[in-house]
Amino acid sequence: MSIDQRNFRNALGKFATGITVVTTKDNKGGLIGVTINSFASVSLDPPMVLFSLKNESPLCDIFATTENFNIGILASDQESESNLFAGPTDNKFDQIEWVEGANGIPLLTGTLANMECKRAAAYLGGDHTIFVGEVTKLEQSDKEDALLYFKGGYKTL
Repeated sequence: MSIDQRNFRNALGKFATGITVVTTKDNKGGLIGVTINSFASVSLDPPMVLFSLKNESPLCDIFATTENFNIGILASDQESESNLFAGPTDNKFDQIEWVEGANGIPLLTGTLANMECKRAAAYLGGDHTIFVGEVTKLEQSDKEDALLYFKGGYKTL
């Protein structure tokens, strides 16, 4: 039985997700970041998380070869950051505040949490690649309100 892709996307849109920006550096030291809502926890011991990227994305090859990345969980006041990293804008990091993490990876400031990760695995999953990372450092803010995506638009909690 074939599932219509539009209907499948609409059904998935009924599941509220948090929004993250995943950051790293490419092999030339360039700063890389992308908005992701395909984020989930995998394990508590060791602490592991995952995200996925479309195989045809040029960023897929970068994340497949980089050793470290950061996952920043966006706060309710970071819709502009989500939009910035969702598009093809140049010099994204010139437009936001960020700091360098323990492994030299850029961390967005103002997030609910930043999880610095070491890539543990990458798996093909249909038209996406699933990246699993072991959390090596965790920072949380006092902010409490999350930025969510639900039914094709931003919501807050």
